[in-house]
Amino acid sequence: MTKSLVWDRESAIGGTGKVSVPAAAFAGTLATKIVLAPPRDPEFKGLVERNNGFLETSFLPGRRFASPADFNDQLAGWLVKANARTVRSIAGRPVDLLATDLLSMVPLPPADPQVGLTQRIRLGRDCYVRIDTCDYSIDPRVIGKLVDVTASATVVTAVCDGQTVARHDRSWAKAAVVTDPAHAATAKAMRAALAEDRARRAATTRYHADGHAVQLRALPDYDALFGVDFNPSTKASNQ
Repeated sequence: MTKSLVWDRESAIGGTGKVSVPAAAFAGTLATKIVLAPPRDPEFKGLVERNNGFLETSFLPGRRFASPADFNDQLAGWLVKANARTVRSIAGRPVDLLATDLLSMVPLPPADPQVGLTQRIRLGRDCYVRIDTCDYSIDPRVIGKLVDVTASATVVTAVCDGQTVARHDRSWAKAAVVTDPAHAATAKAMRAALAEDRARRAATTRYHADGHAVQLRALPDYDALFGVDFNPSTKASNQ
């Protein structure tokens, strides 16, 4: 692992001029440091953006990508050829200088750093959670409970009370709705049960002539109203 990471002032990394807490935790686990670009320094910003510009002009033109994984696969194949070319600025081929670079790097830690997006929500009645612009279904049986949602570059998972209640492939489309068929079936069954319960209660409810429901009181309420106690044990305890 390199000893330092040079980064532009992106909001997730250091938009305020200081390294964000998640980014600092990531760097700390890897035993490296993040160097933020100084404000209003085009030369430093150019150092960061130079690699992006190289990819935009040499790798991206004429290519199509089905997913982030497809992008990474194509990039890995292209880098084999790109790193074998002679680069004037380093007076050599990157593949020949890799061994020298590795000697100056620090080893990776035994534990992987935490990556991805995490949030805790109380699941609403629509039983969906939003990650970026996409909505992902959650098991409707945990509506109203706290759910821990984690989103990596490839997978979105949700856990409630130690149980996994959702697992989806990460979608990178805009405003997509990702629904697990099992969640849809459970929600349909719950709606049917709720409708049946409402119909049963409506059938057993009596109504006045003007249409409003007759309010039923528990019988002990009338006993208390008239001061009557039909429970002998209560009388004995009062004496």
